[in-house]
Amino acid sequence: MSREEAGKTSSKFKTLDLVYCSMGAALIAVCSWISIPTAVPFTLQTFAVFLVLLLLGGERGTIATLVYVLLGAVGAPVFAGFKAGLGVLLGSTGGYIIGFLFTGLIYILFTRLFKNNIVIKLAALVLGLIVCYAFGTAWFMHVYLKNTGEVGLLTVLGWCVFPFIIPDLVKMALAAVIAKRIEPVIRRK
Repeated sequence: MSREEAGKTSSKFKTLDLVYCSMGAALIAVCSWISIPTAVPFTLQTFAVFLVLLLLGGERGTIATLVYVLLGAVGAPVFAGFKAGLGVLLGSTGGYIIGFLFTGLIYILFTRLFKNNIVIKLAALVLGLIVCYAFGTAWFMHVYLKNTGEVGLLTVLGWCVFPFIIPDLVKMALAAVIAKRIEPVIRRK
C-alpha cells in the first residue's frame, strides 16, 4: 500500500470516528429529552450513555459523551427538559451529567486492563454508574448547601440516587441487549 492509500485509509477512519462520536452525542441528547413519567420521573439519558459506550467503545463513547456535555454547556438544548447552558451544569444536578464522563473513563480503564467481554463491560458500567452517583451526590450536596442549607447524605441519596438505581440497572441491561444486536454492523477499527 502506498503512502497516499495509507493516508486515505487513516483519514477515512478519522472521519468515521467523528461520525460515530457525533451520532453518539445526538443519541444521548435525544434520549435525554425522553422522559418516562413515574413517581420519580426519569429520562433515557443514562441508557444512551451506556449504549454509546457499549457500541462505540470506551474512547469514542467517552468523546461522544464529552461532545454532548460541551454542546449543552455552550447553549444547545440537549439536556433533560430541553435545558442548556452552564447554569444546568453548575446547578444541583449538573454533577450527575459531568459524572457520565467518569463512567466513560472507567469503561476505558476496565476494557483496556481486563479481558474485553460483556461481563467486564457491564462491571465497568456498574462501577462507572456508582462513581457517577457519588460525584453527582457530592456536587448536589455542595450546591444545595450553598443555595438552600444543610442537608444530610441519606436525604440526598433518597432524592437523587435510590429511586434511580433499579431503572438505571434496567436501562443498562436493555443497552447491553440492544448493543449485542447492533454491534455487528458497527465498525470499531
